[in-house]
Amino acid sequence: MSWVLDLQGVTVRRGGANILDGVDWQVEEGERWVVLGPNGAGKTTLLQIASTRMHPTSGVAEILGERLGKVDVFEVRPRIGLASAALAELIPKGETVRDVVLTAAYGVTGRWREEYEAFDEDRATALLSVFGVEHLAGRYFGTLSEGERKRVQIARSLMTDPELLLLDEPAAGLDLGGREELVGALAELAGDKASPVLVLVTHHPEEIPPGFTHLMLVRDGRVFRAGAIDEIMTAENLSEAFGTPSRSPTTPGAGRRAPRSERRPVG
Repeated sequence: MSWVLDLQGVTVRRGGANILDGVDWQVEEGERWVVLGPNGAGKTTLLQIASTRMHPTSGVAEILGERLGKVDVFEVRPRIGLASAALAELIPKGETVRDVVLTAAYGVTGRWREEYEAFDEDRATALLSVFGVEHLAGRYFGTLSEGERKRVQIARSLMTDPELLLLDEPAAGLDLGGREELVGALAELAGDKASPVLVLVTHHPEEIPPGFTHLMLVRDGRVFRAGAIDEIMTAENLSEAFGTPSRSPTTPGAGRRAPRSERRPVG
């Protein structure tokens, strides 16, 4: 079988300590994964591997059928959408929102001398519309609220029509209203069969949108539990993973307002 992600014994060692320790993880086409765990568990490092921004110290990592260390990562990265705080910091504050999304077509942050076709312009506009920020197209990225920035970043991550979409704590820093709106938008994305394989990293179970199919709990750089979300998300597993008592959660997204039907990912 050809996996979208296939990690075997992946270890990342820095300063004599293992940030990731022997991680095995396979992701299939059509799956929507949540990676959940406390701060410092290794979640962001795991996404750095999955996005080809980092190589493991040992072990084998294959992304979209290509093995890290044996492929030019710059050929693979356009096939991967990424939204993360680290990437957002690279976006110039004086960049217009439209150009923030548009420049993803070249895999750059900051428009310079690239030339874009009408198709690119139309897709960027459509993606901004999908996430309800089309009216901000002419605004500077640095003037946006945190919630608006998150939506623009996710729109940008879909610009190249990726096969794999990685979202690193997209709701971090949002107030309750902003978080609920973002979770609703992600639920629509997860529910669309035309969407790419999704991996969402968080340390808050309440941020898991409906429509996600699988859950991996990580602790101390290791996989604690992984599998179908309904089987893994139990009070006992969460308590052990986070090292604190936890009440059993309901189905992810239960009790949230239904997503707006008119907002659909762009295929």
